[in-house]
Amino acid sequence: MSVAVKVRSRVGEGPTWSGDALHWVDILAGRIHRSDLASGTTSTIEVPTWVGAAVPMAGGGYVAATREGFATVVDGHLDTFGAHLPDGIRMNDAKCDPAGRLWAGSCAEDFARGAGALECLDVNWTHRTVLTGLTQPNGIGWSPDATTMYLIDTQDGALYAYEFDLERGSVGERRTVVTFDVETDGYPDGLAVDAEGFVWIAMWSGSAVVRVSPDGVIVRRIALPVSQPTSCAFIGPRLDALCVTSAAEGLAPDDASDDGSVFVLRDLDVVGLPVATFGG
Repeated sequence: MSVAVKVRSRVGEGPTWSGDALHWVDILAGRIHRSDLASGTTSTIEVPTWVGAAVPMAGGGYVAATREGFATVVDGHLDTFGAHLPDGIRMNDAKCDPAGRLWAGSCAEDFARGAGALECLDVNWTHRTVLTGLTQPNGIGWSPDATTMYLIDTQDGALYAYEFDLERGSVGERRTVVTFDVETDGYPDGLAVDAEGFVWIAMWSGSAVVRVSPDGVIVRRIALPVSQPTSCAFIGPRLDALCVTSAAEGLAPDDASDDGSVFVLRDLDVVGLPVATFGG
């Protein structure tokens, strides 16, 4: 394990590997980062809002899930074209399915139960609400055959699986894969899916990432030197390393800590699934 980006992010989140670089955000600071891990350099775009995730677009720039709704960020300019969220509701995590649609969860800023939703931005730039009644929809991912969509609701402490139709971009019946004991395990946050169909989850307040089988068995736990891991993504040319973001928000300042930094875990003997860029 190594520290790839030493920084005290308020809430580092949304890691995505694309174009031989790691793209990630600091939600509360309104920052979109691009880290070249080979050279150790990071460039940053600052936007005047919270940004839950920023996913590279096929044509360049980013499509972002923000405090107001969906936005694009091109040449450093933010254009909020989908400002549809009411006051007190914000976008959270987001990820593209293999067809290039962007899926994003929304939640109340105070995590009021049932106030969240799952929304989809299609490649023709129309957006729709797919699920309602969620609380804090978070990590999103798909099985290797794209017939299952995984979604975490952090406040439920649960990883859910939905039947998924990739061609139509629709979800079906839900099942609970695993429910965590948040007092001992921490809260499930962001996720990544590996090529064997196992789900890797960053455990907020749990100081770890865990690997969960498709039938809900926790088969591996890797301890981290920070208390608030937030999300993870497979990175590198072979997608054989796992990047983990973290948060320093709410923690006492400590110059010796790595809270808020980005970590890389290697020699895991697994490879990840590629994550699509936005197809619009």
